[in-house]
Amino acid sequence: MRRFLRTAFAPLLLTCATLAAFAATAKPAAASTIAVRTFHSAALNRDWPYVVYLPAGYRADQGRYPVLYLLHGNNGEAMDWITQGQLQTAADALIARHEIPPVVIVMPQGGTEWYVDRREKMETAFFDDLMPEIESHFAVANDRDGRAIGGVSMGGFGALRYTLEHPDMFCGALLLSPAIYSGEPPPASSARRVGVFGERQFDSRVWRALNYPALWNAYFAQPRRVPFFVSSGDDDLVIQAESSLLYTRLREAGNPAALRIVDGGHVWPVWRELLPAALRYTLACIR
Repeated sequence: MRRFLRTAFAPLLLTCATLAAFAATAKPAAASTIAVRTFHSAALNRDWPYVVYLPAGYRADQGRYPVLYLLHGNNGEAMDWITQGQLQTAADALIARHEIPPVVIVMPQGGTEWYVDRREKMETAFFDDLMPEIESHFAVANDRDGRAIGGVSMGGFGALRYTLEHPDMFCGALLLSPAIYSGEPPPASSARRVGVFGERQFDSRVWRALNYPALWNAYFAQPRRVPFFVSSGDDDLVIQAESSLLYTRLREAGNPAALRIVDGGHVWPVWRELLPAALRYTLACIR
């Protein structure tokens, strides 16, 4: 039977509606576990919640499991991966069919911070606080060969940055409709409104310093290459174009990558459809 464990967490993050939707996805056929936990982050100077998926049969005394970190979209919730992305169902099925290894999946709460060190030190918190928290409380890999990362929309922006900055820490990455732009974000992008890339208004200099092209040369100057799964819905016109451009640039540079464009827009039904293929591709790097 699928089990759900909850520990202390910030009550504002999981509304009654969210919990109701979460409960509605529960099916008794699986035996994986979803836990909601909170720990104190020194970098954020506050408690920080995260959601963790533990595969069926998880035991801390039976070696280390690979770990996948997934970053949610702008103004979303960590639990979106479960309630809207049906991640638990997808991972259970893939593991049962031996298409991916049993894996621990960690989903931190990112708010609207775009996973950078601006209003809060979110990037520092990820590497200095969250990863040690996971590696000390769960039986997960603590090296590159057992660790992957991914994200949706804003989370794709963060996952791409983290991978290009730290290719020594991740062996694979998945990007679902990533909010990435080779130039400045379009007028409708939330990156212009959230107050992260500029104090009072959007500052293109801040954006360029934190955008992925600023990391490109340093990434290709080092020997490691991380396979990227890049994807989008075909109605998500700007992000589809930017995803295709990223894929092309990666392949032209000799970096492994896969591109998937499916019907639909910038919505969870698209990401739910893409998730199984994304997990298969990204976790193929696990050794």
